[in-house]
Amino acid sequence: MSSKTKAKPVFLGIDTGGTYTDAVLWSETEGPQQGSNKGKVLAKAKALTTRHDLAVGISGAVDAVLCKAGTNSAEIKLVSMSTTLATNALVEGQGGRVALIMIGFSESDLARDGLKAALGTDPVIFCPGGHDVHGNTAGLDLSGLQEALSALGASVSGFAVCAYFATRNPAHEIAARNMIRDRTGLPVTASHELSAKLGGPRRALTTLLNARLISMIDRLVAATEGFLEERKIVAPLMVVRGDGALVSAAFARQRPIETILSGPAASLVGAHHMTGLDNAVVSDIGGTTTDVAVLDNGRPRLDPEGATVGGFRTMVEAVAMRTFGLGGDSEVALEEGALIPKILLGPRRLVPLALAGMTHGEAVTAELDRQLRTPNPGRMDGRFAVRTGVPDRLATGLTAPESRLYEAIGNMAVALDNLLTSNAQNATLNRLVSRGLVHVAGFTPSDAAHVLGKQANWDPVAARLGAELFARKRDGRGHPIALSPEAFSERVLLTLTRWSAEVILETAFTEDGLDGASTVAHALVQRAVDVHPGIARLSVALDRPVIGLGASARLHYAGLPTLIGNDCVVPEDTDVANALGAVVGQVRVSAEAQVSQPKEGLFRLASGGRVRDFLDEPSAIAAAEADVRALVAGTAWDAGTDSAEIEVTTEYRVSTVEGQRLFIEAQVLAVASGRPRIAV
Repeated sequence: MSSKTKAKPVFLGIDTGGTYTDAVLWSETEGPQQGSNKGKVLAKAKALTTRHDLAVGISGAVDAVLCKAGTNSAEIKLVSMSTTLATNALVEGQGGRVALIMIGFSESDLARDGLKAALGTDPVIFCPGGHDVHGNTAGLDLSGLQEALSALGASVSGFAVCAYFATRNPAHEIAARNMIRDRTGLPVTASHELSAKLGGPRRALTTLLNARLISMIDRLVAATEGFLEERKIVAPLMVVRGDGALVSAAFARQRPIETILSGPAASLVGAHHMTGLDNAVVSDIGGTTTDVAVLDNGRPRLDPEGATVGGFRTMVEAVAMRTFGLGGDSEVALEEGALIPKILLGPRRLVPLALAGMTHGEAVTAELDRQLRTPNPGRMDGRFAVRTGVPDRLATGLTAPESRLYEAIGNMAVALDNLLTSNAQNATLNRLVSRGLVHVAGFTPSDAAHVLGKQANWDPVAARLGAELFARKRDGRGHPIALSPEAFSERVLLTLTRWSAEVILETAFTEDGLDGASTVAHALVQRAVDVHPGIARLSVALDRPVIGLGASARLHYAGLPTLIGNDCVVPEDTDVANALGAVVGQVRVSAEAQVSQPKEGLFRLASGGRVRDFLDEPSAIAAAEADVRALVAGTAWDAGTDSAEIEVTTEYRVSTVEGQRLFIEAQVLAVASGRPRIAV
């Protein structure tokens, strides 16, 4: 075949979400650049995400898409994957049990940047050591860590190490990391590997979350690689980072924290690709979360302060996206203590009753029917527990009450009113859920859609029984919450659309420099979207359209335009925007170096884990620029590109004393970007 008629390479995009795994086959139609909008979707498919064995959901989606397109696996030259698993885990408070090692910090530092809340009941060890701002050592003592390692190694899934000013000298982190790896063999994350920014407690938070996510992302990558090998797909595997860039799977395995907002970032790339809109608000509704971000001039806005997910501000550079616990599988609840209780949604994700009914059959529908036959509504009606099916090694470190309850929960759904006998047990169940060991099933907006015939892929009988259980609950006046299951389901869907408008408008306030979540702004948004606004009427309108993404966007966003004062565009392939965005992106990585002046005439360079001294500023800066070029070139290769273009910028901090320039510090940044390598 001549070069003129040679077929364009085919790319496979995969997105593993909380509910569905999507797959898309994409090929360039003309032009040499990926992401040039000069390509077409050859086929797309979906399968349920199977958290107990991610390979099952991946194989279901990919096999279906290969069958639809009639594509031979040998034609696939690149596989790229995005995922919301890390984002969902942080929103839902899930992840492995991790030991945090703090070197040179005190216990009072845990109170900063939400570190104590993020740590929860996980263990923390404080060791003397660390460095000053110029990289000078304070003396290291790891004896306490050494004594604790035997017990910790048997009760945690990984370690996070953060040392004082490790970004200026990582020697103490490296020493602790090596000791832990040698003695336990468990994964260890050191803070200097993730960020070059100052701010120890927030760096420790980022490191802790990274360590907590390693086993989850490792299972995802391993499942994908295993599937590709079985199907004889010989192509590089890439993963989308939180800033929309691509990195190799091996790179992502070591730094899973960088995949938070991976799915949403991929959706932004896909949204721009599908619509051609350069300026828009993108709202991506999934099963667990709604992710809202802004496109300016065709590029997503990045958050220079670091991504905020699940209430935690990290040091991960990612799209400036607000993630809300609001989706098709959000927990439906009623406001407590109100005369006329409002419907509440999320932030926790439940397994929809319709899905549980399809999966577990009579174990769910018979119990729902039993609860309906009781004379009075029960507090735990319509709720079930079931194991997630994760490997037993991830259930280490359980307390005695947790172990007993975990043993009582099998692989078939069990009704909570038969399982729990006290409020203490309910708290224990919540801890098992937060560890990712147990799912809770209950009524969700997805069930409401099944009741109303707007969704039909699962069991509508279980969904309707759940709606009946809710509808017969009583308000503060003793009246039923709704006259019928259909009426209650309508209220749930209207609530989801309204809340969607609120989170979109709050994001717009935030991007305008206001506090979108403040009490006043929140009240204004609620008043503006309320159907009965009261005497003082307000209106709010966006200056750009909304691009609605997600499989359920057409259903839940149909009523958005009147609430946001602008159009809502739902593209044809909106249901696979993440998977599509995963295959049209580029690799982009960076490396940093710092030059400081500890004393007059001495210039200290910290880069690549080394500290070197120079006698003049030009020599130190030149060495810094050479270092970051070499570092970023190596990182770019590891991240999956062999055609990177490198840009280096230097930012100086200086002062003027009696007319003389005084050097304080310089930051040297190198950014490399290029197309991912594809199979020959």
